Amino acid sequence: MNLLLNNSINTAQWQKLLESSPFASPFQTPEYYNFFNSISGFSADVFAVEQTEEIKALVSVSLQKEKGIKGYFSRRAIIYGGPVFFENSNKELSFLLQETAKYYRAKAIYLEIRNFFDYSAYKTIFEQAGFNYIPWLNFHLATDSLENEKMNISSSRMRQIKKAIKAGAFWREAESEKEIKDFYEILLDLYQSKIKKPLPTFEFFQKFYSKKAGKYLLVFLDEKVIGGIMCPVLQNKAIYEFYVCGLDREYKDQYPSVMATWAAIEYALQNYLPLFDFMGAGSPNESYGVREFKARFGGKQVEHGRFIKVLNPALYSIGKMGLNMLYKIK
Repeated sequence: MNLLLNNSINTAQWQKLLESSPFASPFQTPEYYNFFNSISGFSADVFAVEQTEEIKALVSVSLQKEKGIKGYFSRRAIIYGGPVFFENSNKELSFLLQETAKYYRAKAIYLEIRNFFDYSAYKTIFEQAGFNYIPWLNFHLATDSLENEKMNISSSRMRQIKKAIKAGAFWREAESEKEIKDFYEILLDLYQSKIKKPLPTFEFFQKFYSKKAGKYLLVFLDEKVIGGIMCPVLQNKAIYEFYVCGLDREYKDQYPSVMATWAAIEYALQNYLPLFDFMGAGSPNESYGVREFKARFGGKQVEHGRFIKVLNPALYSIGKMGLNMLYKIK
């Protein structure tokens, strides 16, 4: 069993694993590894376990931190989607998790896996590698047919979509960097005024567009961007909601946020993507208004959770408390 890192990994073998594993997501592809490494303030590493000249398990990790004084206390290693592996590769998965955590011991305060899949059968392996499970909800929406979607979506949500279209709202793919900038300005205002959490700089969103890392589906009234959704896509498998926003107060009759989510659903239906992943619906132990918003599109609520390994407990406690205070003050 060999551990391979970054450029030592054969891309063809990497792609072969993605095609065969039930745990493949766009965030674990070579394209996303390159994307994260192209952005200021981000970097990425990929680790693979090779056995008999075949990659059996792999994980791509994004290292992130905030700017300025927040940076020291916000160094985090994030695994979007979760590790990719063959279902009979328990030893390789265990080795991969242990070696990945060891690599980031002095580089990050914690290592977090944001699961897009059901890893419950492997929970013991994660725990033995020092990861703690955190319950976390999500919605998965089957996008196999428009008829099924219309049957599952709430009647009130369907009325909103029809009303928005009648009021002139429509969606299409982004066609220029200016449209991406318009989308970003709406999103930035949302994060600063309501969500109160850090948002990557415009470079992140611009590179996502220029490197064709996924799709921007924007909502328009006439030619004005009034909302949109940023979606990673794994061909033939799924489309994901990464960031979504809308000028809902200003354009009440057009329901921009509803139309943005509907855009991703329609895109999936039109392009034979069988699943729309909402990428999170919060902790089951806390009320979360966004969860109700997402639920009304007719998806299935799942709890795939998250795994976290704290690498520096002292800095983790200080950083968690300090950053929460900074965001509240800001």
